[in-house]
Amino acid sequence: MIAALGVSMRPWVITAGLAAFTATAPVAAQGLIPLDPVTESPGESGNEAGAQQLSFQPDAYERMTVPVQIAGQGPYRFLVDTAADRTSISHELATKLMLKRGGTTRLHSIAGMTSVGTAIIPLLELSRVRIELIHAPMLDRARIGADGILGVDSLRSQRVSFDFKANTLTIVPGASRLVAEDEGTIVVRAKRRNGRLLLSRASADGISLTIVPDTGSQVSMGNEALRRALERRGPIRTVGGMQLTGVTGATLGGHSVLINRLEIGGIVLNNLEIAFANVRTFDQLKLNQRPALLLGMNAIGAFERVSIDFANKKLRLKMPRSASAESAAIR
Repeated sequence: MIAALGVSMRPWVITAGLAAFTATAPVAAQGLIPLDPVTESPGESGNEAGAQQLSFQPDAYERMTVPVQIAGQGPYRFLVDTAADRTSISHELATKLMLKRGGTTRLHSIAGMTSVGTAIIPLLELSRVRIELIHAPMLDRARIGADGILGVDSLRSQRVSFDFKANTLTIVPGASRLVAEDEGTIVVRAKRRNGRLLLSRASADGISLTIVPDTGSQVSMGNEALRRALERRGPIRTVGGMQLTGVTGATLGGHSVLINRLEIGGIVLNNLEIAFANVRTFDQLKLNQRPALLLGMNAIGAFERVSIDFANKKLRLKMPRSASAESAAIR
């Protein structure tokens, strides 16, 4: 049985950024929005034993920010980015907190590698997760659209569950017991490369491809191998052009197209808009030789709940109750 979900189309912002290997959309600088943790007793958060929930705040581009404490101060808004390899912090917040500066590091942005300065975060706290001595790249807050980016270096041993109906984020250690799977949940096994999850049980209009979940990107992005494979199948439905502007200032031109059918582990997304550009992320992940897709929030947000289990290399997808189902053979 394959569940089919319709994905609504709407105009995309014409700019997007790429920070630490992930596409993100910059927003104008704004004041900090206080976010308080929503605490629950162990075992009371769905099927997550010993879990604690945080309220996440969707930004103007439907990405998710959560409250973090930095050296006991905050909370500050950090963008949850499951495709960014590094946790980053804004220049503005690093200066405000008078964090000690580290050396320089190289970030892979949309147009290649760029050297940026780092700040040393002595302690970052997210729910019960405590991480010490992070050498965090410093980026402009206006380009990030938040106080920082929470990357997979802070999440690699965790199970991160997004509940889009309740607007909550649940984080538990990957070794914690999962009481039971929710009804209607599809579990997709994955591989891990450079900290990210890679899913191979997926196809776009019948073309097998590798998917990387990317909660830091508003729009899903495909590589050139996928574009060529789609063109061999027939005319591509082009939606329009776009310009990608990275948080380091690099820009790339691209265009968006419409995919009729994206299948992930037995769940189908219909009418999904994806962007194509010469993004270097696929080179860094060694995904430039076969069709691949960075799965952005326009697709991830179509589900009721998404759980990304970095420790156990699994993706759990729960479709909305309103989703229709159709009988079909899984390719």
